[in-house]
Amino acid sequence: MSRMAQVIVLARYEDETMEPLTLPDEARTWHGCFVQIPWFVGGWHIEFRRSYQRHGVLKDLESLPWNEPACVQVMLHDEDDDLFGLWMFRDGVLVEVGIPGTQRVHPAAPHWDADPGFLVRTGLGRGEDRHSPEHVQDPRSCW
Repeated sequence: MSRMAQVIVLARYEDETMEPLTLPDEARTWHGCFVQIPWFVGGWHIEFRRSYQRHGVLKDLESLPWNEPACVQVMLHDEDDDLFGLWMFRDGVLVEVGIPGTQRVHPAAPHWDADPGFLVRTGLGRGEDRHSPEHVQDPRSCW
């Protein structure tokens, strides 16, 4: 299934830490390599064209030996999101940080693949009313 998504990692002075993810590795569960943002100190990006190509990218980012994990910011944008979501380390795990004026909407879980839901600006009528009760939301991570 086609599903464009972008990931941006911001972590100043962590070039050595990110280096393994900038090189090809067939053992990874996700496809591609991060590319350094040339005009930015400590920035990398990757784009995924299919949802199955990105499974495990957050786990691999979590497993890196960060010098300052509290300063790492991961921005994720799925094609249905209004804007990038922000993920940061909390207790050694990357978790989504709430952004004022936004809501992650979780429709009922599909059977075939993990669904990240979608991030919308609230108050604009872009789907926040389609949020499903927690017991029917998809607990699996698509990242």
